[in-house]
Amino acid sequence: MSLTLLTPVPETVREPVTDELTPGYYLSGHQLGPYVSGLLARCRTVFDIKPVMTGDLDTLVAAGLTDRSGVIEDGAHITGDVIVQHGARIEAGARVTGPVLVCEGAVISAGAYVRDHVVIGPGTQVGFGAEITRSLLGAHVFAKHACFIGDTVVGSGVNFGAFSSTTGLITSGGPVTEPAVKEIVVILDSRKYGTGQTKFGAVIGDGVTLSAGTVLCPGTLIGPRTVIYPRTQLGGFMPAGSRVR
Repeated sequence: MSLTLLTPVPETVREPVTDELTPGYYLSGHQLGPYVSGLLARCRTVFDIKPVMTGDLDTLVAAGLTDRSGVIEDGAHITGDVIVQHGARIEAGARVTGPVLVCEGAVISAGAYVRDHVVIGPGTQVGFGAEITRSLLGAHVFAKHACFIGDTVVGSGVNFGAFSSTTGLITSGGPVTEPAVKEIVVILDSRKYGTGQTKFGAVIGDGVTLSAGTVLCPGTLIGPRTVIYPRTQLGGFMPAGSRVR
């Protein structure tokens, strides 16, 4: 696992939390299922989601994640602890490296690669060439084409166009080191908020569509129902209902 968490949580997020940093601003509870809804309810800010999810996936039974009645087809490449819930399926030719939770009705198709602390939400579809790592995908997300989603929280009904990508690592400071050491910071109203993490891609709200080829910079926050017109690179904060050209 290459996730690095910085402790303690920065003081900036211990103060009263602005709405734009709360999980409820980006993701509604509708259709998320009991686990994801409960996870979000335990998180004060969006910065808490990945660490809390990681802890749950490292202790699956203690987190109440015991339903393994889904289907793993012969020919799927599975390593580590992978829970496939009722009605979910991992197809032959997919590669999944746990810990991973595949929620009810989700499908990981042949040629997809899911690895290292991932929750695939109810009804979500992950297709050929998609790579998902250290991320939470909400309900009915479509990542059916070649794309990369890393260190990211994704709302319900989000669509990833072909070759769209999140980026969770700062690379402007010279050679990349692993594990990463520089904290990702987001900016809201000219104020900086530390994420407490060295890899933090994006938070993408419900109903957002990323056009083909869109690349999100580290620390991007996209409010729900935002419309993003075709462009190559995007970053910063976009309020709910924005139109981004």
